[in-house]
Amino acid sequence: MTIGYMLAGLMGLVFLNVPIAVALGLVATLAIIIMQGSDMLPNVALVMFDGATNFPLLAIPLFILAGAIMNSSSISRRLVAFAQSLFGFIRGGLSMVTIGASMFFAEISGSAVAGVAALGTILIPGMRKRGYSKEFAAAICSSASSLAIIIPPSIPMILYAVMSETSVVKMFVAGILPGILGAFGLALAAYIQARRYDFPVEERFQLSRVWATFKDAGWALMLPVIILGGIFSGMVTATEAAGLAVAAALFISIVIYRELDLSALNKACIDGGVQTAVVMLLVAASALIGTFLTEAQVPQQLAMAIASISDNKYVVLALLNIAFLILGMFLHSAAAIILVVPIVMPLVHTLGIDPVHFGLIVTLNLAIGQQTPPVASVLIAACSIAKSDIWETSKVNMPFIIALLIVLMICTYVPWLALAPVHLFYG
Repeated sequence: MTIGYMLAGLMGLVFLNVPIAVALGLVATLAIIIMQGSDMLPNVALVMFDGATNFPLLAIPLFILAGAIMNSSSISRRLVAFAQSLFGFIRGGLSMVTIGASMFFAEISGSAVAGVAALGTILIPGMRKRGYSKEFAAAICSSASSLAIIIPPSIPMILYAVMSETSVVKMFVAGILPGILGAFGLALAAYIQARRYDFPVEERFQLSRVWATFKDAGWALMLPVIILGGIFSGMVTATEAAGLAVAAALFISIVIYRELDLSALNKACIDGGVQTAVVMLLVAASALIGTFLTEAQVPQQLAMAIASISDNKYVVLALLNIAFLILGMFLHSAAAIILVVPIVMPLVHTLGIDPVHFGLIVTLNLAIGQQTPPVASVLIAACSIAKSDIWETSKVNMPFIIALLIVLMICTYVPWLALAPVHLFYG
């Protein structure tokens, strides 16, 4: 009953356009006053501060800053040119370029919103000039950018790992195969639509063109190698790799490409700071609500309620999939992870579900949630760039959402797809 009242209050505040982080904090504070008395209020600030100072969370502002630096330099443009030389010969080639460039960008920034901001401003106008509808351009850019949630280094995966006390690196390894599978699913859906609407072929495949764009983007392509290579080799932690990403992005943008001046760097720092503030305020508010729910034993009560329906872990996973898909429609991915994961983890452990497998399921659900209104943060960003109606774009986006749903079902019921690389590297 407690969780029901709190969710109702939270949704009510969200529909009143109260920022989610503020709504979480208000609901938690009110619940503490009602259940524990006003004498507990001095602990509110301490709990929020403690929750936001977890060391692995330091990776979040650093990856965000790395993405902002790339947005302010020519790294995004060079990645797009290289992707176009690889995929431009396919019908509807610009949609394939969008998927390919989004994969490259996801391996650097870990943020879907950063991806759609960086690539959408280049690719959406390009698609419009080539005869693609603005709704299709926004839809493919939005769905492809959500690969950043699945492909490492994913910021939602970092949040999940912290909230569930799971290895960040294992989460990253688990996301590799599903991320590639998701990209193939989106590419197939895009190709079917390209044949249906007779989208153009951009250019002939030429090895000379591939080589020229590869040399031009070579330093930019080194960023994923530096970041992921450092993490998977064990040379650096995910947090250290985030710092390395910032240093490498600065070096490449300033020293190699010489295209990042002080004003652009200042803008990148401000943009990164604003995005970080949003996420970290969510983390701090969630720590408060998580502490209250734990003390009220809400996770244990919820686990017992779901277990009373079925003790089959695949049935429970189906129920949790439905819950996260619904939550993804109304909550930002960070807020959904922070709010729900601490509540359901006792049930996950009780049923013997691997936390890494469950984490991948959660992130896939939230990748889909970024495409489903009314919240749909990534879709809204893409529609803003394309100047398209969100509901009309959502109709065009359905084939891509279905492709991601198929990947979700495969990963839910074929767990070895995610866990095989983890077991291979970590036993």
